[in-house]
Amino acid sequence: MSLILFDFDGVLADTLGDLLQFGQEVCDELGVKHTATQDDLNSLEVMSFATYGIQLEVPVHLVDEFVRRCLERFAEKKSPPAIFDGLAEVVHKLALKNDLAVVTGNSTQNVNAFLAEHGIVDCIRAVYGVDQPGSKVQKISLAREQFSAGMKRDSVFMVGDSLSDIRAAKEASIQSVAVAWGHQSLSRLMSGEPDHVVHSPQELLELFAGM
Repeated sequence: MSLILFDFDGVLADTLGDLLQFGQEVCDELGVKHTATQDDLNSLEVMSFATYGIQLEVPVHLVDEFVRRCLERFAEKKSPPAIFDGLAEVVHKLALKNDLAVVTGNSTQNVNAFLAEHGIVDCIRAVYGVDQPGSKVQKISLAREQFSAGMKRDSVFMVGDSLSDIRAAKEASIQSVAVAWGHQSLSRLMSGEPDHVVHSPQELLELFAGM
């Protein structure tokens, strides 16, 4: 059995369009003259709503407001984001033999709504969201303490789509799995030297079948 920690945006949830739209809308409301593009997300050293706002040239004193308004838009959507093709089935299969959790810069409320919408809420043991204290590294460590006491490093994984996910996994002394379908490019992810790379949800099953 392994402990598998998933990032949310760009790994489970296809939120690229929402991130660009909501980021642009909030910039417009705050009077920030910047056009949001995927390059803004790809260039981030740390993937978070706060760093995204800074990248979009939101003044420092307005960054917290930028984050609040973006998260509010996700919560107010009529329906949660789409799940990437094939991932719901993969999550169900992985949950049969592993403990699964989500560590994310999005809110716990938004993640839980997504999990319920796509029928995988019972597969996820815990959600560590932006509304909970601590850095991503600290939340990874907390999850490890709660679900994998005594497990070796080789049994705990962070599945992410950003350079900061890979770095957080390394700092927390667990294995990193980079996914090629998320918000940052594969070349960007490879600069962080992930332990594993997968190009499709099916490859996640193949990876963990061999563990």
